[in-house]
Amino acid sequence: MLRFIIKRVLMMIPVLFDVSLIIFTMSYLTPGDAADMLLGDSATIEQKEQLREELKLNDPYLTQYINYMKGVLHGDLGTSYSTKRPVLDELLDRFPTTLKLSLAGILVSLILGVALGIISATKQYSIFDTVATSFSLLGVSMPNFWLAMMLIIIFSVSLGWLPTSGLATPLAWILPVISLGMNSTATIMRMTRSSMLEVVRQDYIRTARAKGQKESMVILRHALPNALIPIITVAGLQFGRLMGGAVMAETIFSIAGIGKLMVDSIKLHNSPVVQGGVLFIAFVTCIVNLLIDILYAFVDPRIRSQYIRPKAKDIVEKEAAVNG
Repeated sequence: MLRFIIKRVLMMIPVLFDVSLIIFTMSYLTPGDAADMLLGDSATIEQKEQLREELKLNDPYLTQYINYMKGVLHGDLGTSYSTKRPVLDELLDRFPTTLKLSLAGILVSLILGVALGIISATKQYSIFDTVATSFSLLGVSMPNFWLAMMLIIIFSVSLGWLPTSGLATPLAWILPVISLGMNSTATIMRMTRSSMLEVVRQDYIRTARAKGQKESMVILRHALPNALIPIITVAGLQFGRLMGGAVMAETIFSIAGIGKLMVDSIKLHNSPVVQGGVLFIAFVTCIVNLLIDILYAFVDPRIRSQYIRPKAKDIVEKEAAVNG
């Protein structure tokens, strides 16, 4: 198991390197200048040029990237142009809000998606199955930003039931979580339905029913555990998607998270914050995927058996050969 974890951790290195290279290159090629945005139109050419030298914006591309990666390898994501604070400190200040929002979104998506998927699979071709499948297609195809604005217009502006921004009260969480998790709910529902349909047709399910077990026990004790692997995989991928999708929700609902910080930094051409934010979210996503892979071993004994050390397997095989 330890070898598997080490292998997965080592695989994260090229992924994060590629992410850093892509986002740094995009920031470098983006039109505009941080000196112009920070100093404004009233500044002289000499002042802007001096600021560019201080920020090392005149260095060649390769030099800038090498210096940036040297800092990243030492845990330094750079310094914000606007606040003069370390980027990592600003990200850590905003990260709890983004994490709570993403966790709330994936929790709601799992509860609704798995429940709807199980019922839809056990009542295949029924009216409920048709309605649930239509809902999943609508949820997958519906843009999150459009849904967020429609929810604000209906429930905040027209009806006045829910707040339009912030997370100060429990009611304020409803609209951001729904708009963020709708697509994930539909995706998890479709995967749960597909996985459950494949499992409920197996022989051991028919055997469990023939023994007279209750249908609820057959589904929850025998079918669902064997259908969890693809559901867990999709849930892990959706959590990474929610971390990135928080940019939209935090911007529309004025939530002080990493997403809104990155959007504000893009407007100011604050490249260190944008690069650090993308790299930070990529790192968290890699950690989540690692935890999902480890969780496989606890959910499925067949996967856990693959982590037995080769020496232990050889000893068992030799003893079996001697005794045989």
